[in-house]
Amino acid sequence: MKSLALATILLFSASAAHSQAAAPDLKGTWTGKGKSVVFGHNAHHPGSQTVDSPPRISDYVFTFVVEGQDGRLAWGRNSSSVAATREPFAWAISADGKTIVGSDTDGSYFLTVQSADLMELCYTHSGLSPSKSIIATCSMVTRKR
Repeated sequence: MKSLALATILLFSASAAHSQAAAPDLKGTWTGKGKSVVFGHNAHHPGSQTVDSPPRISDYVFTFVVEGQDGRLAWGRNSSSVAATREPFAWAISADGKTIVGSDTDGSYFLTVQSADLMELCYTHSGLSPSKSIIATCSMVTRKR
């Protein structure tokens, strides 16, 4: 009976280990063009608006350079077409190998891997950020090869 229980435990343990997808290789330069809804302003969405001003739609081009990766953890720096901030970010890849969450100095990321060189990137930035601006966006980013 003990050997049957042990065999069952080993079988379930092996199945759980196989349920984790391999982490995709994210290293490289990713770019995306899109639109954000913005209250206020910051380096990437300049202007004189305050958070009390009506929201506006801001066009952008962002670049994310994934400089390093260790398994399901990745990190790098981002910049935009209007601000060469080289802001650091950290991302964590979920066990499904497709869902990624992360943060930079003032906002949060939610990414979904679509293919080896395509991801949907969503970003939010709360009014608690140093600039006090509020931002939400989703766009596709592609890796340059």
